[in-house]
Amino acid sequence: MKKEVKIGNKTVGDGYSTYIIAEIGANHNCNMKIAKELIDKAADAHVDSVKFQTYKAEKLYSKKAPQFSKDDMKPFDLIKSVELPRKWHKELFEYAVEKNLHFISSPFDFEAVDLLNEIGVPAFKIASFEITDLELLKYTAEKKKPIILSTGMADFEEINEALEAIISTGNDDIILLHCNSMYPAPIEIVNLNAIQTMSQEFKIPVGFSDHTLGIHIPVAAVAKGAKLIEKHFTLDRAMSGPDHSFAIEPHDLKQMVQNIRDIEKALGNGKKVLSKAEKEMYEKGRRSLIASQDIPKGTKITREMIIIKRPGYGIKPKFLNDIVGKIAKRDVEEDQWITWEDIKK
Repeated sequence: MKKEVKIGNKTVGDGYSTYIIAEIGANHNCNMKIAKELIDKAADAHVDSVKFQTYKAEKLYSKKAPQFSKDDMKPFDLIKSVELPRKWHKELFEYAVEKNLHFISSPFDFEAVDLLNEIGVPAFKIASFEITDLELLKYTAEKKKPIILSTGMADFEEINEALEAIISTGNDDIILLHCNSMYPAPIEIVNLNAIQTMSQEFKIPVGFSDHTLGIHIPVAAVAKGAKLIEKHFTLDRAMSGPDHSFAIEPHDLKQMVQNIRDIEKALGNGKKVLSKAEKEMYEKGRRSLIASQDIPKGTKITREMIIIKRPGYGIKPKFLNDIVGKIAKRDVEEDQWITWEDIKK
């Protein structure tokens, strides 16, 4: 299994910038102008990729499937109303590339896989609900492109079965995403610690597909080790459609990206050492041994002649007992820090 996965010109794994996907999903509202404006806003926020969803209602839901409790329409009718026209994919792909963004989509049927592969997507994203469709996983993996696999609702057995199906095709470029399949997801079910658990168990890059409100949880996920973040966004949360209400707006997307980049810098390398930026504070803010009175050359130094205070240019306080009883090698004025050059050895 690979600890690093390359998506186009970006690498996902330890030591690399978090790969950030702006999930447009169905928030284009079947309007090309809105879809392109969303790509513009994603580029302005400096994400790595935009993501759409490629499905046909007839191949995704039975017309007899009952509606979800939160929806006013049956799944088939709802999905039918927000299908991204397949003839738009190439144009949107090329538009994203012009904006220096990767274009990724989630395929939900074999024809969708073929279409996305043909236009040149750098990776495939598999939605959580499809993790048990092993035929779709194998068909997608056979295209020999990285697979980003969401794991909402899945246990380790199901994840292992999905991984085995993908790997059986000879494709081991896999990124797992911890995910909660609720829209929006309540904070109490997020379980960010699962990111580290999955990383330790599967030894491949693990990210987080977020459905919570706001931007603080995906930022925290990066601090927990997420190597990829996926977040739904929209032009306006008040717009009509199934995914707008829990998505973030462009200004929040921009802030989320900035916060993630700040967190990456703040995480550092884990070594507890003095940084170059702290050198002045180290020298001027630390304490050292200071003369509490004039100490003439040749004087035997007593404890009363020394005070411990700032700055830290002098001998470190831990050497106080080594200095007491020594002879001053030269005159030391009151309030001057004492150095080893001032002491006879």
